[in-house]
Amino acid sequence: MPISSQPVHIIGAGLAGAEAAWQIARANTPVVLHEMRPVRQTPAHRTGDFAELVCSNSFRADDPQTSAIGMLHREMRGLDSLILNAADRHKLPAGGALAVDRDGFSRTITEQIRACPLIEVVCEEIAGLPPADWDNVIIATGPLTSQALGAAIGALTGERDLAFYDAIAPVVHRESVDMSKAWMQSRYDKAGPGGSGADYINCPLNKEQYYAFVDALNKAEKIEFKTFEDTPYFDGCLPIEVMAERGAETLRHGPMKPFGLTNPHDPDVKAYAVVQLRQDNALGTLYNMVGFQTKLKHGAQIEVFRAIPGLQRAEFARLGGLHRNTFLNSPKILDGAFRLRAQPRLRFAGQITGCEGYVESAAIGLIVGRMAAADRSGEAFLPPPATTALGALINHITAGHIETIDAGPSSFQPMNVNFGLFPPLTEPLEKPQGKRLRGPEKAAARKAALSARALRDFEAWVAARKVPAPA
Repeated sequence: MPISSQPVHIIGAGLAGAEAAWQIARANTPVVLHEMRPVRQTPAHRTGDFAELVCSNSFRADDPQTSAIGMLHREMRGLDSLILNAADRHKLPAGGALAVDRDGFSRTITEQIRACPLIEVVCEEIAGLPPADWDNVIIATGPLTSQALGAAIGALTGERDLAFYDAIAPVVHRESVDMSKAWMQSRYDKAGPGGSGADYINCPLNKEQYYAFVDALNKAEKIEFKTFEDTPYFDGCLPIEVMAERGAETLRHGPMKPFGLTNPHDPDVKAYAVVQLRQDNALGTLYNMVGFQTKLKHGAQIEVFRAIPGLQRAEFARLGGLHRNTFLNSPKILDGAFRLRAQPRLRFAGQITGCEGYVESAAIGLIVGRMAAADRSGEAFLPPPATTALGALINHITAGHIETIDAGPSSFQPMNVNFGLFPPLTEPLEKPQGKRLRGPEKAAARKAALSARALRDFEAWVAARKVPAPA
C-alpha cells in the first residue's frame, strides 16, 4: 500500500488519540499527533507520557464469554490494538480482570508512538479550532478538553456541552496493610489474566463495623464545588459517599459486597462487608481501593479509611479526588463516521464522544483512526456490524441503537459497553439435554450466545474487509 502524502492531524495523545495514530500509521498514512502535555498539564495527569491512566488501573473483565467488555478486548486484539497489546504486556494479578502496571503501560505506548516513522509528535496546545488547511482531523482530547478548544467546539455546534464528574480512588502502600486481619483472595477464587486466584487484599467488616463506617462516610467533610453544582456524576464511577447516601445497604451490595470470599483468619464467620484492594503497579508495592473513588477531604479520607480493619496503619501513596469531565451530544452533532455535521473535516474519538471507560475510549480511537485513514486513501469504510462489541458501541454513540433496538433514551449519556447495547438474539437459546433454562443459567446462556454471534460476525467482517493481520 503506497504511503499517503498528506497527514491526518490528531489532537490529544490519550488512549483514543494514541490508538488512532497507531491504526492510521499501520495504514501507511502519516500522522501528526499534537499533545499539550507536558507543556501544559491537566488537574488529573501527573506525567507527560501518552495514554496515562488517571483513575483506575483496571481494564475490567477479560472473559468474552461472560462480559461485554471482554468481547471488546477480544475484538481489539484481533485488530492489533496498541492499547490492548500494551495492557497484555504489563498485566497484573486482578482475578478475572485485566489490570495493568500504569507506568509501564504508558511508557510502552509512548515509546512505540515516538519510534513509529509515520507519526510526528508535536508538543503544543491547540487553542481553539484547528487551522482551516487541516482537512482531516481527529479531536481526541478526552473529558479534560481545554477550555479554549471546548468553547470553540461549542460555538461551532451551537450545543451546550454536557458534563459530569469522575472520581479517583485512593492508593495504599502494600506494606502498611495489616495482613493479620486482611487476606489475599479473588472473588470465587477466579484467576483471570495474570492472576492466581488470590489477587486482591480483602479487609472484612462485621455488621457493627460496617454501619459505623457508613455513618462516618455520611458525616465526613466533603469537597464542595463553587461552580458546576448541577453537574451530575457518572453512575459507573460514583463517589463512595454518594453511594452511601443512597441507603445504608447500598455499599455492601456494590463495591463492598462480601460474596465469594472466605476469611482464613475466621473461616466459619462470613463478613458482613469486604473492602477489596487491587494491585496497582508491577512491583506489587501499591494497591488501590476498589470502588472507593471519593470527594472526601484528604484529612477525612485518612480518618475514615483507617477505621477499616486491616487499614488502621495504612499509608496512602495517593488520596482520592474528583475531576470534571465533558462529552458531546454525539447522536445530534456527529454523523455515523464520527464527523462533526457542522464541519465534516473534524472527527471526534474517545471519551469526549460519550463512551465511558479506558477500553471503550481506545476502541473508538481505533475505529475512528481507521475511518480517517480510509478517507485519506479514498476508500469506503464499512463499520463492524451492530452484533459485535465494537458495532454496538458505535451504535450507542451515533444513535444507531435508537432504530435497531428500542425507542432510544430521552437524553444521551456516557455509557460503558454492556449487553443491553446489543441487538436481541433472533435464535432460541440452546437447552442442554432438553433442560429448561432459568434464572442465572438462562442469563449465562444468553451472554454466551451473544458472544458467539459477535465472534462469528466479527470474523466475517474482518475477512470481508481484508483487515491486515497483527504485525
